Amino acid sequence: MKKIEAVIRLSQFDQVRDALAQIGVRFFTLKEVKGFGLQKGAKLVYRGSVYDSDYIGRLQLDILCRDEQVTDIIETISTSGRTGEVGDGKIVVLDVQSVTRIRTGETGSEAI
Repeated sequence: MKKIEAVIRLSQFDQVRDALAQIGVRFFTLKEVKGFGLQKGAKLVYRGSVYDSDYIGRLQLDILCRDEQVTDIIETISTSGRTGEVGDGKIVVLDVQSVTRIRTGETGSEAI
């Protein structure tokens, strides 16, 4: 089993979500995150004043999946989340040692 963590642009979320649904990914955890990278900050306007923002708002999707699904999920997120500009995001794949579904007590890939 694997855990895929994908950090994407807020503006690309609908496209990524819909593309994942088309390949059968119906559940993931979503977090609002902030990051700092090559894109640097953006200028924000608040009450008529311009401020530099050091951090860029992004979304992080956490997806648990079987090993054989990893390549399809990465390709889907990469394709649907890409704008071609700096700051499109990152995808990280981690090994998962164990998963337990609280409601039923199922474990392993059955709990995904």
